[in-house]
Amino acid sequence: MLVSPVSEAPAPAAARAEPALAPVLELRGIAKSFPGVKALDGVRLGLYPGQVTALVGENGAGKSTIVKILTGIYQPDAGEILLDGSPVAFPTPHAAADAGVTAIHQETVLFDDLTVAENILLGHAPRTRLGLIDWGRLTARAREMLARVGAEIDPRARLRDLGIASKHLVAVARALSIDARVVIMDEPTAALSHKEIAELYELIERLKAEGKAILFISHKFDEIFRIADRYTVFRDGRFIGEGAMADVTEAGLVRMMVGRSIDAIFPERRHEIGDEILRVVGYSHPTEFDSIGFTLNRGEILGFYGLVGAGRSEVMQALFGVTRPSKGAVRIDGQIAIIRSPAEAIARGIVYVPEDRGAQGAIRALPIFQNVTLPSLHRTSRRGFLRLAEEFRLAREYTRRLDLRAAALDQEVGQLSGGNQQKVVIAKWLATRPRVIILDEPTKGIDIGSKAAVHEFMAELAAQGLAVIMVSSEIPEILGMSDRVIVMREGRIVGEYPRIGLDPESLVRAAAGIGESA
Repeated sequence: MLVSPVSEAPAPAAARAEPALAPVLELRGIAKSFPGVKALDGVRLGLYPGQVTALVGENGAGKSTIVKILTGIYQPDAGEILLDGSPVAFPTPHAAADAGVTAIHQETVLFDDLTVAENILLGHAPRTRLGLIDWGRLTARAREMLARVGAEIDPRARLRDLGIASKHLVAVARALSIDARVVIMDEPTAALSHKEIAELYELIERLKAEGKAILFISHKFDEIFRIADRYTVFRDGRFIGEGAMADVTEAGLVRMMVGRSIDAIFPERRHEIGDEILRVVGYSHPTEFDSIGFTLNRGEILGFYGLVGAGRSEVMQALFGVTRPSKGAVRIDGQIAIIRSPAEAIARGIVYVPEDRGAQGAIRALPIFQNVTLPSLHRTSRRGFLRLAEEFRLAREYTRRLDLRAAALDQEVGQLSGGNQQKVVIAKWLATRPRVIILDEPTKGIDIGSKAAVHEFMAELAAQGLAVIMVSSEIPEILGMSDRVIVMREGRIVGEYPRIGLDPESLVRAAAGIGESA
């Protein structure tokens, strides 16, 4: 059994105790509904000066909706928002910003064709007496904000020339460029390295010292217990509990989040691994990886572990035909397979669920059913015409298997939580009936309950004979789900380990090159 229900108990008295400080911003009885879904049902939330409040909940708990209400994107159907104890309304994002509410979102909303400085001060750029943009002051102000977040980035650089982590730091600088009293951080560490995360923690401490009220949303419990002073728990759009972090345990938070205890995130797997299906020999790329070789068997989950920049995702993208290797070979069932495009990979039975599901995995503006059936149009069309009923049938089959939570199959993917977007991407590729599925960071940015569901489904796929490659940076996931583990460092394979007897220290030492002779 993956989970076991427990009787729901009220939060302990200590957890309900109110702090002596008055909240800067308070939400009372907030409700919000969409067609077929009640996203928020009378929730409350208080944000206090100089404190970090962690908003905790599974995907679909209502966290994203409350952020959009706080930032003026959505309007509540009921309830009230209080600023310094007085009722206010945020009819637009500009109104929220004028009130001192700013947000750092999980997926950065920036403009690649603008400079870093233009992105940071977009909408409130300094002006000359004639009303023109003062480019000198704009650049100086942007440089000041970048220094504040510890980012060594040229404010004159085009955003498109930056990496994901640097873009995220630009988004942080942009959020802090207004005179904020309330700072919302929605999964702020998702794209950051360990060094950048440590720098973000230092920034949060400085913001606390300045008296900012911070709302911190993260699925990583180590982060929550590291920096949060208080917690608030939502479940299925309802308020469950709140209190001081000092008065709650990780197990207690999980019980409030999911209404049950998580006995084991990783399912028991008892099945025989089949024959070899995939063999990669001497795979190399001029800049990303070199001499990659491994085998994959039917019914096996092969884990790939490594630090940031190890080249794992680049290898998988080459296997899927996104990029082309300079040399090497791929054999499927012993036969040479030429893969020069994703279409050829799909035809060979190889599919790839990318790490960046928002940009690479799904078309957010399209409905769920069209996303799921997009690679399988040959199955849902006849004589060049799409059959809508067949599209819905195929989408319904695979979204049900993944327990997708949505109002309807014609709901836009962009309206779903991160975990449910991930399920749509997985459903899309499973509908192609693959033989090999590559999952790149399959549980990144999703909550503990959804992680358990993804792990259970991965185990089911392997038990049915599907060969699975799992790229993950989470050691518990690697150890809990893999039959074998391959470790990469600087574009090369530096170790291969069986599951039995493998320990976290061995993985980290291999990935970091610790203990090797010079």
